[in-house]
Amino acid sequence: MTRDVAAQYADTDPEDVLNKLGSSWRWGLGLGLVTLIPGILILVWPDETLHILAVIIGLQLLVAGGFGFVRAFSHSSDRGGSRLAGVLIAVLAFLAGVLVLRHPMQTIGALSLIVGVFWLLTGVLTAYVSIADRALVHRGLHFGLGVLGAVAGIIVLCFPVDSAVALTRLLGLWLVLLGVFEVVMAFALRSATRRVTAAPPPG
Repeated sequence: MTRDVAAQYADTDPEDVLNKLGSSWRWGLGLGLVTLIPGILILVWPDETLHILAVIIGLQLLVAGGFGFVRAFSHSSDRGGSRLAGVLIAVLAFLAGVLVLRHPMQTIGALSLIVGVFWLLTGVLTAYVSIADRALVHRGLHFGLGVLGAVAGIIVLCFPVDSAVALTRLLGLWLVLLGVFEVVMAFALRSATRRVTAAPPPG
């Protein structure tokens, strides 16, 4: 009886729930769409004001932070600090989103600085996780995503733009690229999961 109760509580443990949810390819697909759709919206309406751009970017960062926090628990162990790095990425996303939404009428330079620093730091952390965590599925794709994010941050920081239209196109393009990469990773994870499920048991 005691074992049954313990098993029941183990199944409802928050960490186990987050681990299962964050490991799902659907969760990764959701994160990819959360990045891809705002990028498409920004590119479709490049003439919108800086205020609208800041709101879209701020909301995208907040939602991506929520997805990233859950996905951080997909690491069953903290090998190489991968879970800590994932939580740190989520916290950075929350902070960046709050900063952008707190002052939506900020200058082009301020918005570029916030987004550029965020992409650079999270790209480096993502690349680190892909190297440190040997149990990570499709480490090469994760490393590629980290490099892409870091490059995006460097471009935004090192090539400042002087108009809202140019900044809109730049941020929209990188969001689309990052979103597509996340979607590809999600479907790659689905394929790997199906292969593991379909494999016959050993022995």
